[in-house]
Amino acid sequence: DPQELELASKRKLRRFIVIDEVVDKLYGSKVRAYFEENNVQHKILALPTTEETKSMDLVLNILQEVQDFSLDRRTEPIIAIGGGVCLDIVGLAASLYRRRTPYIRVPTTLLSYVDASVGAKNGVNFLQCKNKLGGYTPPVASFLDRSFIQSIPRRHISNGLGEILKMALMKHKGLFDLLKSHGKYLLDTKFQSCNGLADHGDAALKTTRIAIETMLEELAPNLWEDDLNRLVDFGHLISPELEMRVLPSLMHGEAVNVDMAFMTYVAHARGLLGAEEKEQILQCMQGLELPVWHSGCSWALIQRALRERLKHSGGQPRMPLPTGLGVADIFNDTSEETLEKAYKLWVKD
Repeated sequence: DPQELELASKRKLRRFIVIDEVVDKLYGSKVRAYFEENNVQHKILALPTTEETKSMDLVLNILQEVQDFSLDRRTEPIIAIGGGVCLDIVGLAASLYRRRTPYIRVPTTLLSYVDASVGAKNGVNFLQCKNKLGGYTPPVASFLDRSFIQSIPRRHISNGLGEILKMALMKHKGLFDLLKSHGKYLLDTKFQSCNGLADHGDAALKTTRIAIETMLEELAPNLWEDDLNRLVDFGHLISPELEMRVLPSLMHGEAVNVDMAFMTYVAHARGLLGAEEKEQILQCMQGLELPVWHSGCSWALIQRALRERLKHSGGQPRMPLPTGLGVADIFNDTSEETLEKAYKLWVKD
């Protein structure tokens, strides 16, 4: 509405920012300086945003502060600065306040840069189940700045590489080749674009761009998940159960990779992948410093996770499996016998 825009332009700019408390220690002074320099009245709420604190209690805490700030839901978007948990929590809070308040995502980890920044989903954990409460409210914008990634630990870089590898295995052989050739370099340089290393080109830019583009290709036509056959669910059939069961020993991307490693064995047991392709995938995972097995991933847990999967996927497993390097399909006919055979071989290896 032009009249509303004109009125808004005459008012002093105001912004409400939720920032992860670790990110606040590293970058909070820069964020405050930015808003002060631009004469923006602001409130910065620094919170501990971890899988353990990802709850409705934290959402309500945010909403109390939003209410006290007297935020205008039409012209004053909430800004979320942090990892995937922070973006998920703030997205849910924004979707609930006055039924929908615009929000902006600023991811600060590699995982959130290539995963949580894209798409419409938000949510919190409930009754020890991952993202059991949530909704579909896309942000008005995602601002992507790789310089945030330089301050995160090496393990967090590896964690993000798990989700990038997922897209490579499902949709893009070229991305798989990039990860295989430049994985250690990307870990060493923390995804910063470094001059003078011509043999690597700009591997960080290429890798993140392809990962996000393939994610968007997959999500955009099915933003509200009307179609439950989703290649992006690869690595997410067993990992939600595993991740919550062993918290905090596995990070999200690590749990996803354990799931992908097992499903690689399932694809091999079904005859979809040859022995050499299976080994290439496992070697790539290990090169990215990702776990390919975890003692908490028992046969009983796998069975329980797949039963849970059936409940919320229309009674079908809808199991994405690689049928080669960078190509995949969805299967509903994997027998219990094949799964158990794959599990035994996986444990043995």
